[in-house]
Amino acid sequence: MHPNQNPTSNSFPTPQSLSNWLKSRLPSTSLAAWGAQPGTKNVHNLWLELSQGETTLIDSTPPIRTVNVVTVTIISPDGLNLIETRQELSDGSFRDRGRPLSEKMKPGETVENAVMRAVREELGLQGIDGVNGVRIVPGSYMKRVEERASASYPGLPASYVLHSVDAWVEGLPHEGEFWTEEEGEEYRGCDEAARVADEAVFVKKHYWKWIAADDHAPH
Repeated sequence: MHPNQNPTSNSFPTPQSLSNWLKSRLPSTSLAAWGAQPGTKNVHNLWLELSQGETTLIDSTPPIRTVNVVTVTIISPDGLNLIETRQELSDGSFRDRGRPLSEKMKPGETVENAVMRAVREELGLQGIDGVNGVRIVPGSYMKRVEERASASYPGLPASYVLHSVDAWVEGLPHEGEFWTEEEGEEYRGCDEAARVADEAVFVKKHYWKWIAADDHAPH
């Protein structure tokens, strides 16, 4: 944790209350870009992340968004690595990725469970699990922290706690490029979150490409 900075309680009852809190801590031009600039998300997305415990905010100027993320380098039978090249968002915009499969972790979620959820939701492989189709490479786990600007929320610095593994996954094309549709249903059963999700920007499609392992630079 950064010295002399405390995480907020994240108890914002509505996206508007979060927006009001951010206005005094972010440049107005930054907040105005959220959801308006192609490839960005809006305050409804951030509120959902906070309400689901996926993100915390350190109360500073500007605030710092902290996220635990699992990243999965999927290895093909031929030794290629799977990279997400870009995403298509619900507003019709695209954003470049150039990184392995990644997913924000839920509170208390293990790395193994986060890997399985990422494979199901982003690669569309429903019914797959650690017994049937997903094997994490033994000894591949690494943890590191990256601090950088958030592409989703311009002007909001982020601290990413990255939990990285390599894995073998069955049921995927073994070469070339392909795309998948987002299969997440994370807000089902929560009326308020589902209502807010209707106003959020979400990922519709993921675009993937197999590349040589030597071409895969860590992000």
